[in-house]
Amino acid sequence: MASSSTRRRVTMILAAVLLSASCSLGTGPIAPGSLSAAGSLAGASFTVGSKEFTEQEILCHITSLALRSVGATVTEKCGLAGSNTARTALTSGGIDLYWEYTGTAWISFLQHTRPITDPAEQYKAVAQEDLAKNHLVWLDPAPFNSTYALAVKSDTARSLGVRTISDYARLVTTNPAAASTCVASEFVSRDDGLPGLEKAYGFEIPHANTATLNEEAIYHAVATANPCVVGEAIATDGRIEGLGLTLLEDDKHFFPVYNPAPVVPQSVSQAHPQLAKVIHVLAAALDTKTIRELNEKVDIEGQDESMAAQAWLEDKGFIGK
Repeated sequence: MASSSTRRRVTMILAAVLLSASCSLGTGPIAPGSLSAAGSLAGASFTVGSKEFTEQEILCHITSLALRSVGATVTEKCGLAGSNTARTALTSGGIDLYWEYTGTAWISFLQHTRPITDPAEQYKAVAQEDLAKNHLVWLDPAPFNSTYALAVKSDTARSLGVRTISDYARLVTTNPAAASTCVASEFVSRDDGLPGLEKAYGFEIPHANTATLNEEAIYHAVATANPCVVGEAIATDGRIEGLGLTLLEDDKHFFPVYNPAPVVPQSVSQAHPQLAKVIHVLAAALDTKTIRELNEKVDIEGQDESMAAQAWLEDKGFIGK
C-alpha cells in the first residue's frame, strides 16, 4: 500500500494535470462560427503578440482564437514586456500582429508632442504615417478608448472634494501628502504621462509623495489607500468599478485618445487580404462595456485571460462551442 505522503504527491500531480488541461486551449483548430463568413485563412500562419497587462492579453487570445477558427495556424506570444518590446517584436519579424493604441503610436513611436483630439482623425493620421514611414498597416480600430486616467476611491474623492484633475492639481499644491500618488514606471517618463500632465495642469507632485508600482498593483493600492490615494489608471480597466474607484475628469482634455487596432507589417497584410475582414468584425464588437466586463472577469473574478476570451467569442457566436 502506498504511503500517505506518496498518495499526497500523486493527488497533487493529478490536480496539476487536470488544472493544466482545464486552462489550456491547445494549438489546434477551433470550431468555426460566424467569423467564417468573413473569409478563410486556411494555410496561413501568424504569430500574435501583446503587451503584458490584462486587456492586452485578452485581445491577444481573442485574436488568436478568432484566426484559428477561420483556418489559420497561430503561435501566441502574449505578455511581452511593454510597448517598446511589442513594437520591436513587430518590426523585427518576431511577431506578425499585436493591438496597439493610437495615442501610444502617435506620441511614443511617431514622436508627436500634441495628440489629435478627434478619434477618427487620430486613427487616420497614425495609420497613414506608420504605413508611409514604417510599412506597418493599421487594421480597423475598436471603438473603446483605453486612455490614461487618475483613479481615486469614490468615498475618498468625495471627502477630499476632488472631481476633476484640476481639483487634484490644487490638492497637490496645497496639501501634497493628501494627494499621494501611485504611478507605473512607463507613465513617469512618457510625454503623455506624468511629465506632460504636470505641465498641462500646472503642478509638480513632490517625489516624497509618489510611489512607483507595477501597473497591476496600483488599483488595489488606491482602493486601500496604501501607499497612495490617487493612482494612474486605464479608463477601461475592470477594477475601477469592481474596487469602488472613480476616475477624475480630465477637464483640460490632456490625455490622448487610445483606440486599439491590430497592427501588421504591410507584407503580412498584402499576403492575407482576408485578415482585415476578420478583424473588422472583431473590432466592431469590442466596445467600452465589453472590454470593461472582460477585464473585470480576469482582474476581479479571477478568470484566466484565454478562458474569458473564449467564452466571449462563443457567446457572440464568432467561434463554435
